[in-house]
Amino acid sequence: MNQKGMEPVGDSKWFTEARFGMYIHWGLYSLGARHEWMRGREFLSNEQYEKYFKRFDPDLYDPELWAQLASDAGMKYMVVTTKHHEGFCLWDSKLTDYKVTNTPYGKDLLRPMLDAFRGKGIRAGLYYSLLDWHHSQYTVDVKHPQRYDAAFVEQSKQRDFSKYVDYLFGQTRELLSEFGDIDVLFYDFSIAAEEGFPGKGKEAWQSEKLVKLIRELQPRIMLNDRLQVPGDITTPEQYQPREWIKVNGRRVVWEACHTFSGSWGYYRDEESWKSVDMLLQMLIDTVAKGGNLLLNVGPTGRGEFDERAVDRLKGMGGWMRRHSRSIYGCTAAPEAFECPPDCRFTYNPDTNRLYLHVFAWPFKQLHLSNFSGRVEYAQLLNDASEIRMVEGEKKLTMEAGAFDEGRPANTLTLQLPVKKPNVAVPVIELFLRDQ
Repeated sequence: MNQKGMEPVGDSKWFTEARFGMYIHWGLYSLGARHEWMRGREFLSNEQYEKYFKRFDPDLYDPELWAQLASDAGMKYMVVTTKHHEGFCLWDSKLTDYKVTNTPYGKDLLRPMLDAFRGKGIRAGLYYSLLDWHHSQYTVDVKHPQRYDAAFVEQSKQRDFSKYVDYLFGQTRELLSEFGDIDVLFYDFSIAAEEGFPGKGKEAWQSEKLVKLIRELQPRIMLNDRLQVPGDITTPEQYQPREWIKVNGRRVVWEACHTFSGSWGYYRDEESWKSVDMLLQMLIDTVAKGGNLLLNVGPTGRGEFDERAVDRLKGMGGWMRRHSRSIYGCTAAPEAFECPPDCRFTYNPDTNRLYLHVFAWPFKQLHLSNFSGRVEYAQLLNDASEIRMVEGEKKLTMEAGAFDEGRPANTLTLQLPVKKPNVAVPVIELFLRDQ
């Protein structure tokens, strides 16, 4: 939305239909293999970081394979880091020498990537870092690797930040003019003032002017919210909200961006990798709250996906093959439907079907309060096998009279198999009656 509070102008229809995307963090840090913020964490200068630029040669890069893995996983859009905080560009920008075409690899990485993903029907998104630790006119701030280097801080006072802003605008124009239709643009990020350093926000980036340029070049693009002005997408990072995100009391289009492990860039020795089951539950939980999941892959310095990422992508793809209709086009269930414990509902308003995702398999019965008379048919989604239902109160008559089983009259009981279906997260598809 714009500064006057108008409705978002990006094309959100496809976005809220897709629900699942691939994030790709790739740059020189893949050679260091110890987090994409390694330069910031280790306070490295341009000169110290230069060794990675001199040796960047992803000779095994196969964008067609990447796109196939994303497609098989059920991902419908992608977002790739065209330039991360280190300042290194994955495309042949005319505005800098700090780009992939000047490395030993010597070729543009971005164009063949976008072509490959589009060839699989996956929409194209671009990430661009507002921070740039390499640019000669980017000034010191609380995130800069050399903020504690007194000589650098003094030299930074002589820099002309407006020249960096011109560079930011120029590269934005390149990306939105030379690579066809771009569906998502993800800027990262505005910086709060801290530790005696000034912040960098909408005034520094000239955000309102930048958004105007973006809308002129690509009117229907989905723009994120990190320019310190409202965007089309709210983007919580490494965080799962309790409910549908609201801004000024209104539900918004939102996207949770998460990693497979504790790092966005390739991190050889990092071991906190999430399981397939956990990742699927994150996806389901996100859609159940009306959001999208953007799940990150950090390719290696040779241009391959980490084998641990491939394993998770294939695992998620196996589940999505049979359960994707509980994700695509789905959103939070109407508030009238009370979800049982250890479960999540998603709802498709076009088909009027409710999807019950069972995180903890119960013993034989699953009780749905206030559902009596609302469900026409129920089945397991993975194999379309019927789930029998018992509606309302049931009493058994004996010689001494009748006793109550304890099932309230407004309860719908699903009669489940004792053995959990052989899928990571079982889904029960409920065909609702027209109200």
